[in-house]
Parts: sequence; C-alpha cells; structure tokens
Amino acid sequence: MGTKTVDETGAATGAEATTDEEKVSVTKSADDASESGTEAGAEPEAAAAGTEAADGTDADLDAEDAEDAEDVEHLEDDADLAGDLAEAEGPSGVGQGAGAVVSVALGLVSLTGGWIGTVAAARETLIGQLQTSSTASVATQVKEVYGDAWQTTALWAGLFALAALLTAVVVLARPAFGAPGKPQAPWIKSVAWAGVAIAVIGLLLAVLKYSEALLGLPSTS
Repeated sequence: MGTKTVDETGAATGAEATTDEEKVSVTKSADDASESGTEAGAEPEAAAAGTEAADGTDADLDAEDAEDAEDVEHLEDDADLAGDLAEAEGPSGVGQGAGAVVSVALGLVSLTGGWIGTVAAARETLIGQLQTSSTASVATQVKEVYGDAWQTTALWAGLFALAALLTAVVVLARPAFGAPGKPQAPWIKSVAWAGVAIAVIGLLLAVLKYSEALLGLPSTS
C-alpha cells in the first residue's frame, strides 16, 4: 500500500511538472509569436510610412517642377507679347517730333533773322562802300550800300523759310512711307502744320522784300 501511494504521488507530481513545463513552453511560444507579429507588423508600417514619405516628396518635386515650367511659359509669353506690341507700334515718332520742332525753329529764324543773315548784310554793305566811288550818284550809292544788303538779308530769310517748309512737309508725309495703319501723334501734326504756316509766311515776306515790293528803297529824286 505504501508503495502505491508513493508511486501515485510521484506520478502525480511528475504529471503536474510536465503540465507546468508545457504551460511555460506554450506561454513562451505565444510571447515569441506576439513579438514576432509585432515586429512583422511594425516593419510593414515603417515601409508603408517610408513609401508614403517618398511619394509625398516626389509629388512635391513634381508640383515645383510644374510651377517652374508654368513660370517659364508665362515669361516666354510675355516676351512674345512685348515683341509683337513693339512690332505693331513701329517707330516711336521721336524723329518726327524733332523734325516738327526744327521746322518751327527755322521758320522763326526766317521771320526774326539770324546772325548769319546779319553778317551777310553787313558784308554786302562793306563791299558796296568799297566799290562805289564818291562821285557816283545818290541812287547808285543807296542801292550799293543799302539795297544790296537788304536783299541779302531777305535772301537768307527766304532760305531759312524754305528749309522750314521742306522739313515740315517731310514730317507730315513720313507716315505714308512708314508702318501701314500707324497714325501719327496729334501733337506732331500740330507742330508740323505750325512750321508750315510760319515757313510760308517767312517765304512770302522774303520774296516781297527781295523783289522790292515790300519796304523798297526810297526815291532819291
């Protein structure tokens, strides 16, 4: 009886020990499996996060490249538009405006006189005095000393008036030989027409004075 009890007790103890070892082994296996699952789950999540980050970076780079390309296209379009506008506008009209102002200035010189006309008249007076003898008639002396000098002044005034008239006509006719459909600035037309008017008046007065029809020599009889 005693032996059986011992055997039974030993068997029971051995069975319990075996059961405890199996529990520990099962628990350890479960822990290892959970750790492995956790690591395996973490690795795909990390890989997915890395992929998402890479995709986001690529998307940002693509967006920046697209914006740069659009900016370049806009700049090219602006340059093309500026070139088209410059071609459509044609000449700026600076030369025409300057020509119109010059025509007015020349016309004013023809009316008021210039230093070159004054010097030419004084020279003609001196020549008349040198070439006219003291025994010449009064009419001859007046003509040689004064009449020729006044005619010289009228001649130079007429030349300035003619130059003013030609300059103004060229300015007014310039658009016909320029860009088609390009209108001339109104102020250029106004100044050019003023130059024409002043030149015509100066030319008319010069002709009248040179022909002695205006302010002729006084009678010496």
